[in-house]
Amino acid sequence: MEIKITLNDLKYRYDVYQMFNIYYPLHELKFLEDGEYFVNINKETIDFRYKDLYSEVKISENLKEDIKKLIFLSLRNITGDQYPWGILVGIRPSKIALKYLEEGKTEEEIVDLFNNKHLASEEKAKLCIEVAKAEEHFVNRDEKSIAIYIGMAFCPTRCFYCSFAANPIGGNKKLVNPYLEALIYEIKEIKKYVYERNLKIESVYFGGGTPTAVNNEEFENLMNEIFNAFVKDRNLLEFTVECGRPDSISREKLLSMKKYNTTRISINPQTMKDETLSMIGRGHNSQDVIDKFNLARELGFNDINMDMIIGLPGEGLEDAKNTARELLKLKPDNLTVHGLSLKRASILYENFILKKGLQIKPQTELSEMYEESRDLAEKLGLSPYYMYRQKNMVGNMENLGYSKKGKECVYNIQMIEDKQTIIALGADAVSKVVFLDENRIERFSNIKDVKGYTSRIKEMVEGKRKLLDTLYLK
Repeated sequence: MEIKITLNDLKYRYDVYQMFNIYYPLHELKFLEDGEYFVNINKETIDFRYKDLYSEVKISENLKEDIKKLIFLSLRNITGDQYPWGILVGIRPSKIALKYLEEGKTEEEIVDLFNNKHLASEEKAKLCIEVAKAEEHFVNRDEKSIAIYIGMAFCPTRCFYCSFAANPIGGNKKLVNPYLEALIYEIKEIKKYVYERNLKIESVYFGGGTPTAVNNEEFENLMNEIFNAFVKDRNLLEFTVECGRPDSISREKLLSMKKYNTTRISINPQTMKDETLSMIGRGHNSQDVIDKFNLARELGFNDINMDMIIGLPGEGLEDAKNTARELLKLKPDNLTVHGLSLKRASILYENFILKKGLQIKPQTELSEMYEESRDLAEKLGLSPYYMYRQKNMVGNMENLGYSKKGKECVYNIQMIEDKQTIIALGADAVSKVVFLDENRIERFSNIKDVKGYTSRIKEMVEGKRKLLDTLYLK
């Protein structure tokens, strides 16, 4: 369905688009001369018209903020939907709260600022404050303290909501060995660089894709390389392997993780409804989740994260309650709750939302589903410690990580807070070089295509070294 907007000054098109996208995330937003919604930016006022509705505000010192507030409130009147984040669209709202705390503002003042400046609810403001307080104890202040990210470019199957570099391994077997060879080359070269520059590795995160998508022998070899390069004798705070998919986990791979000092793993169901798992292309059922989780516990893993997605097509409140009940029985040490992000490049959006018309539940029910996840975290004794938001999230909510005290994922916090250099290895991995003194970040992206990554690996390693040297040889 189309939403037609007439805007008299297209310089502010993006700001207008952002607000309409909150209320109409599945619609095609078009700016035309004969629209049904009218936004006029005048010398002293801004006005909004839709049928019999007319709203107007005086322009203040922040015109863009005025535009967003007017449209947000007008669309709230039209739709009746309540979006508690207000006009905030940034991906790291807890950073706003952390900045205010560092400035010495009280919690009451921060809540008022979130409400008056951003139209965000008291609940979301307090959540940001709670997360910011959890994060501030971990935020990096040493330029020589770094994190290492290693990305696996393969998955057992491609989840329909995914838009990352996650190639189904079954149809790409010929690419696996060349990829692993290139990745091991990159691991060895970055090991040399870390040693040459006397850098301190705080955390290592092996993600993807699905690290455990490869066979047992390939996984063992890769874990050995990672261990010798970045873990052995380095006194890390944590080493995470995001196993993710239960259908890729074996006893042998779990034993390899124990052997090479993995401290934290993820076993991610997303939902415990078998029909949904089949529909989104997960390749496992809910019993597989239970079996692999119990196997990991049996082998001594005491820091396990599980993911839950709110808003999967066809799922409602009863499904969220069922997933929460099943995860409560397992008692994970971390819980990460994601709102479904309708990424335009995903199979879900293209084939299921656009072509088949699968429906997302209304805002009121989505809010109740999020409430179930919060209740689950409370029953598990977990507290929120990191948060980020994405574009086109159903319900316009947030992704929230909960943890037992002392089992927070340090890598997640550093990644969100943008205060630590992260050297990223693998296809589509993005390194982030943080200049703390200048409050500046430079990025280096590896090629997304697996063939391109394997054929140009030396070029990427050299480019990464040059960028890192602008910080470590200054």
